[in-house]
Amino acid sequence: MPSDAIAPFAPAPLTPTQADELRVMGLRLLDIPRQDLAGQVIQATRRHAKMLIVNANAHCVVLSQRQHWLRDLFDRADITFCDGAGVQLASLFLIGRRPHRTTPPEWIGPVLEALGPDASLFWLGGEQSVAEAAACAYEQRYGVRTAGVRDGFFDARPGSAESEEIVRQINAARPNLLLVNMGMPRQERWLYDNWDRLAPTVAITAGALVDHAAGRVRRPPRWVANLGLEWLVRLSREPKRLWRRYLIGLPIFGFHVLRWKISPERSPRDDR
Repeated sequence: MPSDAIAPFAPAPLTPTQADELRVMGLRLLDIPRQDLAGQVIQATRRHAKMLIVNANAHCVVLSQRQHWLRDLFDRADITFCDGAGVQLASLFLIGRRPHRTTPPEWIGPVLEALGPDASLFWLGGEQSVAEAAACAYEQRYGVRTAGVRDGFFDARPGSAESEEIVRQINAARPNLLLVNMGMPRQERWLYDNWDRLAPTVAITAGALVDHAAGRVRRPPRWVANLGLEWLVRLSREPKRLWRRYLIGLPIFGFHVLRWKISPERSPRDDR
C-alpha cells in the first residue's frame, strides 16, 4: 500500500452540504473528515462533475484578511477544508470548534487507487520536468491516465495569451481531475479568474503535491503533522523560500487571531 494511503478506506456517501459549515476569521470552511472528502472526490470524478476544492492554512488566512477575492473564492468553492494546525487551533480558540484537518497528499492516493483508469489527470504547475515525472509516477502507481502536463511558469494574469492558451488546453483535454500546483495564492487566483470558463472537472489546489508525487519532497511522519510541526520541517528543507512565510507570517497570523477574538465584528480590510 502506498505511504499516502488511508487504511481502512471506505468513501462515505456524504454530500458537501451535509458537512458542518464553519466561519473562521472570515473564511468559510467545511468540517469534513478526509475520508468523506475523498469519497466526494471519487463520486464527482466518476460523474465528470464540476467541483472546486480549496484549502486553508495559516498563510491563506493571513492573505484573506486583505484580499476580498480569496474570501469570495472560499464562498464559491464546493469543498473548503482545513489544511493546517494553526487554523485548527484558531478555530478552537475563536468559535470552540476544532475542524478536521487534512492535506491533499494524505488522501489523493486512496482516491486514485479507487478510480484507476477512470481518472484522467491534468497537472498544472511546478517545473515541467517535475510535473512530467509526477504524472509518470502516478500512472505507474495507480494506473491513471494523464490528460496533460503544463508547468506553472507562465503569465497568469487574466486574459494573458499564455493563460488563455492553458484554459483552451485544459478544456480540449477534458480531464476529470485538475491538480493545480502553483503555490499559494497564485493557484487560487488563477482558479478565481478562470473557473467559470473551465469545462467540468474536479479542480484541487494541491500546492506541493507535484513535488511529493515526483519524489522530490518526502512528507514527514503523520505524528509530526498531528503535533503541528510540519511547518518546521518544511522550513528546514526550504529556508530560502519559506522563511518569510513562517518566521514573519506566523506572528502576523497570531495577531489576526487575537484581533478576531477582541473584535469579531470587524470585517477584514479589502484589497481588491
